[in-house]
Amino acid sequence: MREKKSEALTDPQSWAALQAEIAACCRCPRLVAWREGVAQRKVARFREQTYWGRAVPGFGDPQARLWVIGLAPAAHGGNRTGRVFTGDPSGDWLFRALYRAGFANQPISLHREDGLQLRDCYISAVVRCAPPDNRPSAPEAKACLSYLKRELELLAQVRVILALGHFAFRYTLALLPPLRPRPRFGHNCVVPLGEGRYLLTSYHPSRRNTATQRLTEAMLDAVFERALQLLSPSPPSNPLIEF
Repeated sequence: MREKKSEALTDPQSWAALQAEIAACCRCPRLVAWREGVAQRKVARFREQTYWGRAVPGFGDPQARLWVIGLAPAAHGGNRTGRVFTGDPSGDWLFRALYRAGFANQPISLHREDGLQLRDCYISAVVRCAPPDNRPSAPEAKACLSYLKRELELLAQVRVILALGHFAFRYTLALLPPLRPRPRFGHNCVVPLGEGRYLLTSYHPSRRNTATQRLTEAMLDAVFERALQLLSPSPPSNPLIEF
């Protein structure tokens, strides 16, 4: 019975239906107005491009064992290109690291037709619309949480959930059974979830964090090295745990 359920959940039609529903989402009036306004105003360097201007679905391998969760699409990144972490500096950092770790076939992510493929990795965001000042409200995050829950159901093979930043960490915890004691956020820390699953945490590769070197490329590489260790047949017996 479990195998049949897994097959049903990973059916391409299930993924296509969820992605179409996300792209059509208009649950949050403030975010809808902002994302559409940005798509109309644009910025000078992208004024010849047609912006996506909608909610942004997840992207990657439906059979992934690694699930990466970010904050929200960037106004002139995912909100422009229609693909999460694509066309903005945060995505540049993320996909270079994914490429170096073997999860991506190329280190760049420019637009939806650039040939990028993810291997054993799926990428989502807590909030699916670009928010003003990159700051979604708590009600807006909660309105999107059902999409993460459905992705978790569809990602039947997932073993490592990587939360990029405290915001993603907070709402990833909301997807999971209560953990006691409640974990605290820290960079490159691991929380065992049982049944061979782990929650892994990292600083977000935002421009603010990378420009100040709070997060370096070596630090981000170390996170994906940790993910590979956790996905190995013999994960480390004493992962770094933060409570």
